[in-house]
Amino acid sequence: MPILSSYATRPTACPQATPIATIRADYDRDGFAVIPGLADAAELAALRQTYDRLFESQAGWGSGDFFDMLAVEGAPGRPAGEAAEALRLPQLAWPSRYAPELAAAPLRLAAEAIGKDLLGPEAELVWEFAIMKPPRVGAPTPWHQDEASFTLGTPYRTAVSVWIPLQDTDAANGCMLYVPGSHRGILLPHESVDAAGRAHALRAVGVDPSRGVPVPLRAGDAVLHHSRTLHSAGPNTSAAPRRALTLEFAVKSKADMVRRDFAWNHGKRTAHAERAARALPVGQRMRQSLRRTLIRLGLR
Repeated sequence: MPILSSYATRPTACPQATPIATIRADYDRDGFAVIPGLADAAELAALRQTYDRLFESQAGWGSGDFFDMLAVEGAPGRPAGEAAEALRLPQLAWPSRYAPELAAAPLRLAAEAIGKDLLGPEAELVWEFAIMKPPRVGAPTPWHQDEASFTLGTPYRTAVSVWIPLQDTDAANGCMLYVPGSHRGILLPHESVDAAGRAHALRAVGVDPSRGVPVPLRAGDAVLHHSRTLHSAGPNTSAAPRRALTLEFAVKSKADMVRRDFAWNHGKRTAHAERAARALPVGQRMRQSLRRTLIRLGLR
């Protein structure tokens, strides 16, 4: 674990360890920072096996956790359960629900240590997802800011996402791109990637892509970014899948709760969210609806 973190769970013996102060300086200046060697080769090999099993079985489809970020499910010519070859940007939310060993992985603990260093000791994992870009057809990820996806009741406004590729990434297979310093700017207007708001992904309006800086990484390296940092990722034109795991950390606070949906999220109805709602017990669904109503009324 080549980082020197005050919250690290095990010491590093790497003589070229990256001090957390360096990571923080890059993060504060640019809105993103690279962390070399967050996971070793043995852990990566095990993660790839788990990852491929989850995606091949489309784990979590029925509960809404597995979906294509760009697809409009139910559109003409698209089956209710997508064939694997039809998916262009599949995502699995909360993969540790379907592979519990991920929750105790050294990589998770190392990422959490960095999150606590940047946000404070109360930082916790608030979001976890895996994305796979299929060989040759994996679609580009639209330019966006993570904050634009925070919905009513999200108990934080600032989060740190740690993005970990499970293989080398470059322009050929869709490495990350960032606009340096954009975390200090405004939250841009966003829109759904489809006119009806049925696809999951959002894209920022008014982005100059020429300002984007590519961040190629070696397998097991990581890049972290602020929830307001503009970022995207290119398509996968290579002959192998591009796998990546994202872990998001935040400090929950009622004072920072999102109490009004952003305009671009009004009326957004994705098929995977509907599957998730149907999978919940009726009582839990009613409690969630009541909570949202109380938040809108300012009573929570």
